[in-house]
Amino acid sequence: MASPRDSDGEKESRRILDRIARESDPGGASFVARKASEMRNHLGAADVDKADPIEHIGTRIGRILGFLLTIGLVLWLINYLVRGG
Repeated sequence: MASPRDSDGEKESRRILDRIARESDPGGASFVARKASEMRNHLGAADVDKADPIEHIGTRIGRILGFLLTIGLVLWLINYLVRGG
C-alpha cells in the first residue's frame, strides 16, 4: 500500500508535468508572444486601480520612462564596449 507521502509526491509530479505540458503546448502562445503581452500590460499599467486616473497615468509615465532609460543605458553600454572604452 502506498504511503501518504508517496501520494503527495505523485500529485506534485503530475502538477509539474501538467504545467510543463501547458507551457510547451505548440497550439498556445509562444514564449515571445506571452512575454510581449506581459510587457505591454506592465507598461500600460494594467495592474493599477483605474478608479484613480492620476495614479494610472503617473504609473504609465514612470514605467515608460524607466523602460526608455533602460534601453538608452543598454545602447550606451554597447556603444562603449564596441568603441573600446
